[in-house]
Amino acid sequence: MKINKSNLSRKAVVISKTLIGSVAGISLMTSTVLAAEFNLKFQSSDNAGNANYVLMQDWANSIDKLTDGVVSVEMLPAGSIVKHTETLESVGSGILDGHITATGYFSGKDPAFGLLGNTVGAWGDPAQMMDFINNGGGRELYEELLAPYGVQFLGATATGLEAFVSKVPLNGVADLKGLKLRAPEGLVQAVFAAAGATPVNLPGSEVYTSLDKGLIDAADYTVFSTNQQQGLHKIAKHPVYPGFHSMPLIEVSMTQKTWQKIPAATQKIILSSVKDFSNNIMTTLKNNDIKAVAVANAAGDITIHDWSKEERNKFRSIAQGQWQIFSQKSPNAKKVYNVLSKYLSDKGML
Repeated sequence: MKINKSNLSRKAVVISKTLIGSVAGISLMTSTVLAAEFNLKFQSSDNAGNANYVLMQDWANSIDKLTDGVVSVEMLPAGSIVKHTETLESVGSGILDGHITATGYFSGKDPAFGLLGNTVGAWGDPAQMMDFINNGGGRELYEELLAPYGVQFLGATATGLEAFVSKVPLNGVADLKGLKLRAPEGLVQAVFAAAGATPVNLPGSEVYTSLDKGLIDAADYTVFSTNQQQGLHKIAKHPVYPGFHSMPLIEVSMTQKTWQKIPAATQKIILSSVKDFSNNIMTTLKNNDIKAVAVANAAGDITIHDWSKEERNKFRSIAQGQWQIFSQKSPNAKKVYNVLSKYLSDKGML
């Protein structure tokens, strides 16, 4: 039998081209699949190891599985890419894909962020704050405030009513006079200044060393259990618990352009996961506080100060005066003040 080498060569070329075309097609399909995935970097305003941050990491790690690999989230601690006060613009521009942060850090950009993010003296329980966000107009305020920055609001949570760290006994408003304390910029500082204290703007990462070196006498930092975990009570043995002042709102937000590219079904999954995260952090930290207080009381090496109702009302009265002053600082702040005041009034909380 005579073999036609010329025909074999032509067939080999055809087969080779077909294989190359198939491989190219598979590569193109693979690229398309990869291009449809969203690998997001979120930055926290908390340090690595902080109880809040651990719970944020847990949420981030759950996203890949919940969305069947469509979205993955890498959670980074405070300062990893930008300063904690710079994440708003960084998320809007895409330097970061998202953040989980205390909204009050952006008071310098618009006083409305301070009034909405930490309405000092307004809340007695995280459930009250979350009801305002979900049912009292808070979500709509957030969406309106963040939109000009190109940021999409996903949801919010709270760490709980913060304890207060102090190296000196504090039993009421009069003891705040002249007290040098750490407090975030904006409304929180304004309220403490109005109460006679001397607020200092420091990141959370510098609270321990500043207390230890005597640069400050007290700190508005976070919940009792986290203060205890980070050793603050070793050098500041007069905490106030339950706190009388601050319950910051923690927002979960991401780049608006990226959010709009995520399939609608996946968006629903993410929004649901943020609600679960919100409930988890509030419940976990409350339980942690109860345990930490019991341990501290048993050890007997610190003195926990619990303010009377009269002293708490004095502080709230000072705070309400500052809410009104802040409401005059921008049109957005006025809008936040009006919506918030109506909610509190309707609930009989003013």
